[in-house]
Amino acid sequence: MSRADDENDGQATERVVIRDRRKIDVKGEDTTVTNEAEESKESTGGAHRAPEEPEDEVTPAKPGLGAELEALRTELEERTRDLQRVTAEYANYRKRVDRDRSTAAEHTTGTVLTALLPVLDDVDRAREHGDLVGPFATVAESLGAVVGKLGLVAFGEKGDPFDPTRHEAVAHLTSADVTEPTCVEVMRRGYTLGERLLRPALVAVADPA
Repeated sequence: MSRADDENDGQATERVVIRDRRKIDVKGEDTTVTNEAEESKESTGGAHRAPEEPEDEVTPAKPGLGAELEALRTELEERTRDLQRVTAEYANYRKRVDRDRSTAAEHTTGTVLTALLPVLDDVDRAREHGDLVGPFATVAESLGAVVGKLGLVAFGEKGDPFDPTRHEAVAHLTSADVTEPTCVEVMRRGYTLGERLLRPALVAVADPA
């Protein structure tokens, strides 16, 4: 017997098994395909089902967190008040320093100008007598310009109303030509530096008759 005959005999004697998974319900309908389709649908749907999004996790508040925030807020307010107080104190300090510096400078200038007042008196007497001529007149004008730039102001003229805070009366008389106490003669002019009185003017005063 040939090899081909043996193979044909083996195939002829091989048992053939047919599996029929179809089921017949009482109504005679074939439900196998339907069941398999539903199983396939469920399997497919389960495979492609979108993953459920996790719910937002709520972190529980730590015990004492509110008290800690309140303490920080209180400390911040205290530091803010401290900063405001220091800023105000520094501003006041700067103002006081500037005021003291200005006062000191004015005092120093006043001291120097007070020492020059006798020289200015000599210049006034020379002018009254007509001796203010030539180089001396030039020097006098330069001196007057310098003290004027420093803030020195002269006052005291004949006919000025008498002011006891600015004038020093060395003589009193009565006159029908005045209606109030008036300076009728100026012996020496007075000087001011800003609001400061360096020297009062020496005057003779006439009172109404």
